[in-house]
Amino acid sequence: MLLTSYLLAGLAIALAWPVPVWLSRAEFVARSPIATLVLWQAIALAGGLSMIGAFALWGLAPLGDNLLESLVEFWRIVTGRSSADGLGALHLFALSTAALLGVHLVFTLLLTWIRVHRHRLRHRRLLSLLSNPSPTLPKTVVVQHDTPVAYCVPGVTSAVTVVSRGLMEALDEEGLAAVLAHERAHLDQRHDLLVLAFESWHQALPWLPTSRLARSAVHELIEMLADDAALQQVPRRTLLRAVVTAATGESPVAGAEAGLPEGGLSTHRLKRLITAPVPLPRLAVAGLASASALLVLVPTGLVLVQAAFD
Repeated sequence: MLLTSYLLAGLAIALAWPVPVWLSRAEFVARSPIATLVLWQAIALAGGLSMIGAFALWGLAPLGDNLLESLVEFWRIVTGRSSADGLGALHLFALSTAALLGVHLVFTLLLTWIRVHRHRLRHRRLLSLLSNPSPTLPKTVVVQHDTPVAYCVPGVTSAVTVVSRGLMEALDEEGLAAVLAHERAHLDQRHDLLVLAFESWHQALPWLPTSRLARSAVHELIEMLADDAALQQVPRRTLLRAVVTAATGESPVAGAEAGLPEGGLSTHRLKRLITAPVPLPRLAVAGLASASALLVLVPTGLVLVQAAFD
């Protein structure tokens, strides 16, 4: 099991620094946002599994020839039926680290969801006081403010799009339709769940380069996906003008705290709006999908193999 733990540790190190740095700088990102999002998710999941698995397997190594035997013996130690003399201080530290890391990740995800849920409730209460439902636009409220702003507040049954009076005055009917199509794509595709997962990961491991780079990349990628959805309804030039107009405003703090997608107009996104990117070849997309699957299957497979074989 020691060899497997070293392999998992090497994979965890690779997914913690060189791989996310490479992906954050890759030129193909704008050509296939969906495939890139899947790859980021695989990196995050595989990185977590590798870190936990490396510590756990190394800590359990003295207790048996394979993972199943080691787990049985570890349970006997926990229940007081066997002595822990076979475990040194470093092995106990590794097992404690694996357990604490797993609990920490799950607990942080839960706390992040609770915090986001509370902020959304608070934000909806503020909107009920400071906005009025649009008489012509479904599930849309209008804030009486001169700054051009548009964002969405996700929810299973209470999702709503928020626009300011300034934005409605700055855009024509077609431009407003482009902004609304973009925001509704965020809601329909539940981009808030992706944001929640990566925000939770960053909160749990803020010192990890992967979490910071992934959070930034995911925000940009979901904006690209929303742009693609809007382009199915409005011309590219109209969406570009509307997005640039909306980007001059700043989203309310309450909206940002609610775990909403950031609407920043990055250089990659702006170039993509000006000129339609050439889609990645199907073979390249299949390669990214295969790489994503392998990233998740490799650490899982290594652990499962150790459960049955020496």
